[in-house]
Amino acid sequence: MENLHFSQLIFAQAKKYGDKVAMCHREQLTDEWSKISWTTYANQVLSVAKAFVELGIIEHQRVAQFSQNKAENLIVDFALYANRAVMVPLYATSSASQVEFIINDAEIEIIFVGDQQQYNIAQEVRQNSKFLKEIIVFDRSVVFADSKHTMYYSDFLKMGEKSSKHFEVEHRQSEAAETDLACILYTSGTTGNPKGVMMPHSCFNEAMRIHSMRITSITDKDTSIAFLPLSHVFERTWCYYCTFRGATIYINLRPTEIQQTIKDVRPTLMCAVPRFWEKVYAGVQENLSKFSPFMLGIVTWALVVGRKYNIDYLRLGKKPYPFLQLRYFIADRLIFSKLKQTLGIENANMLPAAGARLSDEITLFFRSIGVPIVYGYGLTESTATVSCFEYTNYEIGTVGSIMPDVQVKLGEDNEIMLKGKTIFPGYYNNPAANAAAFTEDGWFKTGDAGIIKGNNIIMTERIKDMFKTSNGKYIAPQEIETRLTMDKYIEQVAVVGDERNFVTAIIAPSIPALEEYAKKNKIACDTVDELLKSPAIKEFIQSRIAEQQKGMANYEMIKRFVLIKKSFTIETGELTNTLKIRRAVIMQKYKSQIEEMYVS
Repeated sequence: MENLHFSQLIFAQAKKYGDKVAMCHREQLTDEWSKISWTTYANQVLSVAKAFVELGIIEHQRVAQFSQNKAENLIVDFALYANRAVMVPLYATSSASQVEFIINDAEIEIIFVGDQQQYNIAQEVRQNSKFLKEIIVFDRSVVFADSKHTMYYSDFLKMGEKSSKHFEVEHRQSEAAETDLACILYTSGTTGNPKGVMMPHSCFNEAMRIHSMRITSITDKDTSIAFLPLSHVFERTWCYYCTFRGATIYINLRPTEIQQTIKDVRPTLMCAVPRFWEKVYAGVQENLSKFSPFMLGIVTWALVVGRKYNIDYLRLGKKPYPFLQLRYFIADRLIFSKLKQTLGIENANMLPAAGARLSDEITLFFRSIGVPIVYGYGLTESTATVSCFEYTNYEIGTVGSIMPDVQVKLGEDNEIMLKGKTIFPGYYNNPAANAAAFTEDGWFKTGDAGIIKGNNIIMTERIKDMFKTSNGKYIAPQEIETRLTMDKYIEQVAVVGDERNFVTAIIAPSIPALEEYAKKNKIACDTVDELLKSPAIKEFIQSRIAEQQKGMANYEMIKRFVLIKKSFTIETGELTNTLKIRRAVIMQKYKSQIEEMYVS
């Protein structure tokens, strides 16, 4: 397919596909899916583009979106691109201070918001900002505090439908260039203020090209669920790629509804972070623990067959021999197909996973039963994908092979360094960050450590997260945290040990799972506080930690831990908007408990 500039893409797809469904969305879980055809999509993009002209937007002006995933997000994106304007997406969970920083940094005059809470935050920021002038609200149930500077999206759309400014839009489209800035994506860093990653259209155009070379099975017959936030480069670039390929996108509004959405849609495609698959895996293991020995024996047999069929043969591009094909057919009919149907992923063509470490055990399990998880690695600064699994010859234990025409090398401390047309040109309005991020000869320093094996990348650790014990041993906390959160009784972990003589952890356990365990084992606990202080429960968690850390070096073992009642959250500042641990915040919040663990 021709690599069209995004200012033209939707209109070209509308000519090609007409009344075919481009997007589906719903406001409530009980609602029917509303369908938007490619023709309607293009008409709405044009109307919104004209409305922007009516509102006085100029080329290269920056406009923000602050909402949950909605079909309108993508319509606004492409309307801005038609005007050569710049999209600045904000995470739906952003605080007032985070929104204010981005508004002021990018000098944003117009912001689109979703619900009442987001409107209230935007209104608070507008009252204190010298830049923000207009708030446009997607949800008509939102009550305005100030109607002079606020309007509903539906009225904004009508303004565009009545407008005769299409010649102005067409002129801007004709002037659109690859060098135009498309987005500024602010990274939710684990320390300090977010940095605005500048993404010109050339980055997205190149991403479309190299993904078409690597991912050849996606067609206009596919259906994808937009589950991750569209403010995240992973979901945003993936949705653009699905749009580029003519696939239908189902917009999942609320992340908490995803399991039911998957069952309703039964998609062929869906991006997810590893935590999603960790939870699915834990649920499967929980159900297996209730099987009779006979049924468990059948499942064990099926998994052995599945591994041989999918990993030892298909993964290597080899055709399974007839008897193995027969055994796999039986295993699939008895176990795998039923499991996939229960999860809603029986039609899966490709399920990309990235954003954090995914354990080899989970990858191997799902691949063995025929679930096409495609594990990969990327950053906002690289327009998402740097590497990912290929259809065959992918290696479990790696984050896949390097994408076509992306250059990768290792620098000091085995830091992964990048060059290529998908690599961003720099951070917006931040010369100090740019100087730190690039070498003199133009290589981008990712901050991730790894190994290059052939054309594959093996991730080792986030360099800034690594710490050294007082005994001089280097610890990679993410490896330990990933192992522990595979356990059904452990929800979240923050490993501690920098300049200490042994490793400890702050653990947010699964309270329901622990309560069930206590009840089953007749451990008397009337409250959650009593449960977490119970010596029997602590001994049990210690045994779970030991089980998950089997095979690790003695100096990596967690010697002591603290159980906390409330999980780490975005709202409390302990997690970034992409659910990464803010270790410094956790260290400060639990400073007294940490110190107690090191009292001899």
